[in-house]
Amino acid sequence: MNQLNLFIELTRLKKPIGYMLLFWPCAWGLTIAYDFSMNKDIYLFYLLLFILGSVLMRSAGCIVNDILDRKFDKRVFRTKDRPIASGKISVELAIFYSGILCLMAFIVLINFNLFTIIIALASMPLAFTYPLMKRFTYWPQLFLGITFNYGLILGWTAINAQIDLIPIIFYFGAIFWTLGYDTVYGFQDIKDDEIIGLKSTSIKFKSNPIIFLYICYTVLLLSLITVGYLNEFDKLYFIFLITIIYHMYFFQLKNFNSKEPSVCLKIFKSNNFLGLLIFISLLIGKLN
Repeated sequence: MNQLNLFIELTRLKKPIGYMLLFWPCAWGLTIAYDFSMNKDIYLFYLLLFILGSVLMRSAGCIVNDILDRKFDKRVFRTKDRPIASGKISVELAIFYSGILCLMAFIVLINFNLFTIIIALASMPLAFTYPLMKRFTYWPQLFLGITFNYGLILGWTAINAQIDLIPIIFYFGAIFWTLGYDTVYGFQDIKDDEIIGLKSTSIKFKSNPIIFLYICYTVLLLSLITVGYLNEFDKLYFIFLITIIYHMYFFQLKNFNSKEPSVCLKIFKSNNFLGLLIFISLLIGKLN
């Protein structure tokens, strides 16, 4: 039971926000690609595969992140008790766990078409090198956005087996969504990160982060409007976008305070709800 608890802690299974932020772009891509006049069981089956894949890959990613960051984690108050940093789990055992999770994720992946399998495998190097970026650039959140939203492309190709303009535009907007919410998240550790020499957009824009966050969320909003226009969604879709606008600008950005870690965490976690709102808006657009 102790090992099981350590595994759950290592993979952050008790913190669903991570794998949900990985899942929502998959669901978005699948939804804009799917023809709902077809058998909806296929759509639900693919959604299940994507949620399983998100949990497995996020868990494996957490392990790789903790292996690479173990020396830094020891020096950050929020992360010093993580299983690898604290020595409760060895690096060798962590690598074994990560390998098993990746194998299980591959079993999920092979249920999709060949094109989706190939482009998913092509993203793996980026997914597992992302944790190194904070050592070299102030833009690790950009690499996270490219990685975390890759599922949007996979959701599209699972249905169409090719890449078109619509998912590319949406993917671009989703990258900026991640740039925004992970910058907010980064303010929790900004003092420790500066001391130990790590970089982030939180540090780069610490003097005036709100302008950067407005830009990020506005790019996401513009991509949603463009996707709706190109898909010829009816006016109900655009009306529902008001709920998304309210959440981004009048909840998240209005309440943002970079000096309050608890507020930053609350706003970061609220992006799970934002992901759901976007998912609902796409369903409205496709079903009307």
